Amino acid sequence: MTLQSGSPRIALIGDFDASVKAHQAIPRSLALAAENAGPCEATWWHTSELSGDPEEQLAGFHGIWVVPASPYANARGALAAIRFARESGRAYLGTCGGFQHALLEYAEAVWGVSRPAHAETDPEAAEPVIAPLACRLVEVSDAVVFEPGSRLASIYGSPAASEGYHCSYGLGAAYAAKLASGPLRVAARDRGGEVRAVELQGHPFFFATLYQPERSGLENRRHPLIEAFVAAAGAERS
Repeated sequence: MTLQSGSPRIALIGDFDASVKAHQAIPRSLALAAENAGPCEATWWHTSELSGDPEEQLAGFHGIWVVPASPYANARGALAAIRFARESGRAYLGTCGGFQHALLEYAEAVWGVSRPAHAETDPEAAEPVIAPLACRLVEVSDAVVFEPGSRLASIYGSPAASEGYHCSYGLGAAYAAKLASGPLRVAARDRGGEVRAVELQGHPFFFATLYQPERSGLENRRHPLIEAFVAAAGAERS
C-alpha cells in the first residue's frame, strides 16, 4: 500500500492473509492516521523474505510494525527485524504477535534467556516467555488500564481504554517481574493486572500491545497509538 510518494516508509512485517481481520484493518488504520499524522508509505514484508541481515533490507524504512497472525513463516526473521528497530532507534510498533515476539527478542538479547520459548510453537517448554493466557481473548474487546506516568497513557490521554483482541498467548508469569526494572516496562494491564502492553524507555518510539489497535480502522476511527507511530516514523525520516 502506498499512500504518498516521498512520505515516511513503514515496513509491515508479517505473513499477509486477506482473511485476517487485523490485516484488513491495517491499511485503513494507516489511512485514517494520515489525516492527523501525515501520509506514509507502507510495504508488506512476508517473513519468508527476510534474510539474516535486516539492516540491509530494512535500512530504508523509518518505522517497523510487526503485525498479528503468528506463528510466522520465519520467526527468526521477525525477531531480527525487531532487534534492528530496537537497536537502531527506528519507530517500532508490535501488535498481538508483534507484542509476543518483541518480548521473545528482548528476553534473548537483554534478559539472557538462551532459548526463549513461545508455547504455541513449543508447548513442552517448562517456562515459556510467551505462555497460554488463562482466558483466551479471541474476537473480544476488553479494558486496558495504562500505567500512571507511562508514555502510552500520555499518547491515549486517558487512564484506560477498550481494545479488541484475537489472541491466546501472553507474557509468562515467570517473566512478568522482569518488567519492574530496566528499560522495558509495563505500559498497560487488564483489570486483573495481566500485562497487555510494554514500552521501551530511552527509545524514540517502541511500543508493543497484546491487543490490536488497528481494528479501529474497521470502525473508521482514528487511533492515537497508530497516529503516534506514523508521526514517529515521520520524525525519523526528517
